[in-house]
Amino acid sequence: MPTDQSALVPDVPTKGLPRHIAIIMDGNGRWAQRQELPRIEGHRHGVTTVRKITEKCSELGIEHLTLYCLSSENWKRPSAEIDFLMHLLQQYMIEERGTIMQNNLRVRMRGRRAAIPEHVLCELDKTVEMSRTNTGMWLNLAINYGARTEIVDAVRAIGDKVQSAGLDWHDIDEATIAKHLYTAEVPDPDLLIRTAGELRVSNFLLWQISYAEIWVTDQCWPEFDESSLCQAIREFTTRDRRFGGLNL
Repeated sequence: MPTDQSALVPDVPTKGLPRHIAIIMDGNGRWAQRQELPRIEGHRHGVTTVRKITEKCSELGIEHLTLYCLSSENWKRPSAEIDFLMHLLQQYMIEERGTIMQNNLRVRMRGRRAAIPEHVLCELDKTVEMSRTNTGMWLNLAINYGARTEIVDAVRAIGDKVQSAGLDWHDIDEATIAKHLYTAEVPDPDLLIRTAGELRVSNFLLWQISYAEIWVTDQCWPEFDESSLCQAIREFTTRDRRFGGLNL
């Protein structure tokens, strides 16, 4: 993993950085309410935080950043809020293309495409295609994502191969399941960050975060900044990751 750029950032170790950071971006609405603003203003400010944190992760040499943008449960929210979130997503895909290319980012979507409006998917696909030949950090956007749904889809895909492609069910192992998840080509997260102080994983990457280090802050997502990210990374580098074994 590249670390030359990390040396330019004070107080962040140059070794032992997480290869993959996943973030549950929580608290947009609560932040807005505290500011006596409409909830949608929290989402608007949250997009600014996305830009800052994405650029900082790229600068630090992080290989993969996965952002929980829209869960499969979020469709239960008021239709006006969902419509605004779709508008923000479409706007982000258009307006951030310059930043994406400048930072050499590669964009991918993780989640079910169904239910996402076609005009939003169109702009998302354009950005994904435009960034395809970049060589920098992977920006994975979890949109209409739910980990249980992901596992169900994986089981169905494996079942189809058992039934029609000659896969022996005795040969199904953890690697088989991992290859059929939305994140098939992505290494498991090393560090999971959650904002707004909630102590739950909210159906996010349930399979993939089995051994991720978890870091929670009381800051709402619009308040989360580069120094907060660096604090999380510094703490990550001090943890003793044993993966069920012993470091003797």
